[in-house]
Amino acid sequence: MTAISSDARRSLLTANLICLASMVVWAAGLPAADLIIPHMPPVALTAARTTLAALVLLPVWIATEGLASVTRANWARGAWVGFVTLGLASFFVIIALQFNDPVTVAIVSAAMPIVGILLECLADKRPFTRALAIGLTLSLLGGLIAVGGAEGRIDLGLGVLAALASVTLYTWGSRETVKALPELSPLGRVAITVAGCAGVALVAALGDGLLRGNWPDWGAIGPTEFGGLAIFGIGSMAVSQLLWIISVGRIGIGAASMHMNAVPFYVMLMVFLLGGPWNWGQSLGAAIVVTGALIAQGLIAPALSRREA
Repeated sequence: MTAISSDARRSLLTANLICLASMVVWAAGLPAADLIIPHMPPVALTAARTTLAALVLLPVWIATEGLASVTRANWARGAWVGFVTLGLASFFVIIALQFNDPVTVAIVSAAMPIVGILLECLADKRPFTRALAIGLTLSLLGGLIAVGGAEGRIDLGLGVLAALASVTLYTWGSRETVKALPELSPLGRVAITVAGCAGVALVAALGDGLLRGNWPDWGAIGPTEFGGLAIFGIGSMAVSQLLWIISVGRIGIGAASMHMNAVPFYVMLMVFLLGGPWNWGQSLGAAIVVTGALIAQGLIAPALSRREA
């Protein structure tokens, strides 16, 4: 790898800050999801979340790029990628949240860098450099430190398996969103995948209700619960997903996924702001994760990126 120019360095730093912002916004949605999850079945909640996000993203896409860009887009491909990335991944994370608390679900997401790096090395033929090895190691170490500092109740069964399935599907789908829809802007990629997923999820939720009677408990859903749904859908999906896809397009799924291991810290930070305790272990873990992501991209110790491991 050649030396990084000052312009490229600034661009990479900006992309990492965008990725960090995406993680913070996404983390805020996990505690908010607890407000609505008890009152909506997973399929219905997935449909409500994606539909709410689509109702925000589609008008912005039309206003920004024009109706012609929207109608010319490959909606079939967008719906498929969106169903895998957001539909199935969101469904499994809801299942995981039913068995475990938000901090624990965030901790299981520490497997994401492994999936992302494997995808880049196998599919994109990315060389496995010393910088990448050190960055991945630090990312995992930071995640383990966060695990040691967390007080989540860990169910080593269906909840953890569902969280791992969500991470794998989301990682693959995020890369596919960028690779399969190259003609679209980041806003277009996110809008089409979210809207496509919403269409599929609405049909699935209707079928789940008619065939199995799994309808939301509307009587138990008030302003507080709708507020949680709004944060979970608009913030943790529409805004976070847009920031995420922008960063994936700039730094790749491998480096972007390393930032996921700092999510336990962000969740803890949200809990702290709501009156919970501060956890120094998760703070240290987050710092190590971010350091690892910067090393993997050559922003720190660039000499490590010049030869393969």
